[in-house]
Amino acid sequence: MPVSIEPLTSQTLRERALVALRTAVTSGEFRPGDHLGEVELAGRLGISRGTVREALRHLEQEGLVVAGPRGRLRVNELSSTEVIGLYRVRAALESLAVTTIMRSDHAASAAAQLHEVAARLDDPSLDFVERVEADLGFHLQLCELSGNPMLVESWRHLEGRIRVAIMSHDADRLPAIMSRERHALIADGLTGDDEVAAVRTVEEHMDVAARVYAGV
Repeated sequence: MPVSIEPLTSQTLRERALVALRTAVTSGEFRPGDHLGEVELAGRLGISRGTVREALRHLEQEGLVVAGPRGRLRVNELSSTEVIGLYRVRAALESLAVTTIMRSDHAASAAAQLHEVAARLDDPSLDFVERVEADLGFHLQLCELSGNPMLVESWRHLEGRIRVAIMSHDADRLPAIMSRERHALIADGLTGDDEVAAVRTVEEHMDVAARVYAGV
C-alpha cells in the first residue's frame, strides 16, 4: 500500500522530509517519470520549499530523482540497457562479497545469518514494499558480512537505482524473484568449497532479475 505524505512538525524536518519522500518513491506512490514540484510537496508536508529542496537534492544523490528539462526534478527512469548494466555491477559486487566470505573464518555463521534473513521472504503477510525491503536487506547484509566497507558503500551508491528498477514493475511479477528459495541458494554457496559455483549462483540470480526489470 502507498505511504501517504502527511504534515511534519519535528525540528528534524529535513530528515523526516527525506524519509517521507524516499518512502513515497520506493513504495510506488510516485512512479518513475513523475514530476516532483517543490511547491506542491511543501504544501503537502507542511514545510518550507527550502527544506523540500534539500531533501530532493539528497534523493538526487541517491539516484532516485533526476533533473529533467529546465532543472525540473522527476523520479528517475532507467532504460533496459541501464537496468542490465546495473545488475551486472551488482553481480560483480555481490560475487566479491561471496568469495570474500568463503575465504574467511566465519562463512558458516554468515550463511546462518543470511538464511535467517531469507526466511522472512516466506511470510505470506508481507506486502509489496515489505517484500522489497526484505529482499534488499538480504543483499545488503551479504555485502556487510564481507567486512569490506568500500564494497558496502559501492552497493549503497546503487541502492536508489535498484529501487527505481524494482518499483517500475508490477508487484505480481516479483514474488518468484524475491523467494526464500532463490536467496537460500546464495547462502548455501558460502559453506561450500566451489567459489566458481557460488559466483555463478549470484550471477544467475542477478541475470534473472535484470531480464525481468529490463523487460527483455
